[in-house]
Amino acid sequence: MGVTDSLAEYFDFDEHDTDFETETLAGVTTFLAMAYIVVVNPNILAPAIVGGVPEGGEVLRTEIAGETYTFAQVVEMLTVVTILASVVAILVMALYAKRPFGLAPGMGLNAFFTFTVVLTLGVPWQVALAAVFTEGVIFIALTAVGAREYIIRLFPEPVKFAVGAGIGVYLLFLGLQEMNVVVADDATLVTLGNVLQSPVAALSLLGLVVTLLLYARDIKGSIVLGILSTAVAGYALTLAGVVDRGVLEPGTVSQVESDGLGSLLFGVQYDFTPLFFGFVEGLSLITEDPLTFALVVFTFFFVDFFDTAGTLIGVSQIGGFLDDEGNLPDMDEPLMADAVGTTVGAMMGTSTVTTFIESATGVEEGGRTGFTALVVGILFLLSLLVVPLVTAIPTYATYIALVVVGILMLQGVADIDWQDPAWAISAGLTITVMPLTASIANGLAAGIMSYPLVKAAMGERRDVSPGQWVLAAVFVVYFVVYFAVSAGMLAF
Repeated sequence: MGVTDSLAEYFDFDEHDTDFETETLAGVTTFLAMAYIVVVNPNILAPAIVGGVPEGGEVLRTEIAGETYTFAQVVEMLTVVTILASVVAILVMALYAKRPFGLAPGMGLNAFFTFTVVLTLGVPWQVALAAVFTEGVIFIALTAVGAREYIIRLFPEPVKFAVGAGIGVYLLFLGLQEMNVVVADDATLVTLGNVLQSPVAALSLLGLVVTLLLYARDIKGSIVLGILSTAVAGYALTLAGVVDRGVLEPGTVSQVESDGLGSLLFGVQYDFTPLFFGFVEGLSLITEDPLTFALVVFTFFFVDFFDTAGTLIGVSQIGGFLDDEGNLPDMDEPLMADAVGTTVGAMMGTSTVTTFIESATGVEEGGRTGFTALVVGILFLLSLLVVPLVTAIPTYATYIALVVVGILMLQGVADIDWQDPAWAISAGLTITVMPLTASIANGLAAGIMSYPLVKAAMGERRDVSPGQWVLAAVFVVYFVVYFAVSAGMLAF
């Protein structure tokens, strides 16, 4: 038996009616859709470590383990850490859970880590890393005994079937914003962007149309083709002088001209051990304010728990992995991937690692097994060698994938019984609150809290389990704590 046959047998290709070509293409698609995190996560976390965001060309520095580092050096360290933490979590997903999902440090929680916990509450970044580590250890323990899967099975049925559509609208909203098709507005919060005035909006909209037409023609790899063709067009227009440099490409052309290709490819600082030493120091500082530390751990834990649960259910719905009750069989295995990733990632120096909604792009391309995740992990690992090339793909091009998949995920509304008030209200709130608050966890909260109340109002209280009432009450407690922490009512 050859290597390919062994891999096909290990990942159960026959059972899932898939092949190497399909799984590889799906992995590439997911990676391209997730690659932005390599740039975004370090730039969000770095201000927490150096104490702020550089303005007007100022050079911020910080001392870690007796050495002084600039903001740029910290960003480089965090870039390497972001990649390595993602690889660790993805390998667990690929080889243990055998699911086609990608993982990386989660958006939202990284901003909460920096701007709320560290810069607003005054919690040292070292202690914040210790809190993320503690959350990860708790996740590992709860996953090992099946507690996380048990809690997720308590989610009301309408909420489970609404998650996919909710994530779909969320992806649509995120993608259209990054493409400048939807922009901020003082009167209405958001409005339609001016395509005639914005090169990004014009090119991304054209790329979206091309991608949708390729998909409609059932062209394999339509999402990858859409991303790459849009990126190439952006560089071509830049080099032709149609638009200024830095508008349709992230400054790569100018950097190559000024510093040379060698500097672009090999100028990254790979030594991230100072961040590890900072984490170790954070463990020793926990006792200075254990109450605030516990509340920060609780907040990280709660949001990550429900974000991951919602993502797994929503993406699994697209792949047809859910059973008749909306549950993902053997859910504890993919849950272990984010638990391990979070624990190891915190030790390296990054915030919570979670399953990415961008995984839906690969699933839509046909990814059904852990080999898809393995391809994602390998590509992340290879990106260590050429970090700048990964970041050279414009973000607006990668977000085309989110819009396409967001549209396709709306099919989940067909599984909802809209004639039943309990289903309509809880599912409707789940779908709408997600994009309106930019949080999967908030959408789940709205559906989970409303379901038992509506059922009781309908005289069907017996249909609600005690666990569902408890889950709704826990969400109330969470929001009280979250708002107190966010408002700075608690300080370290």
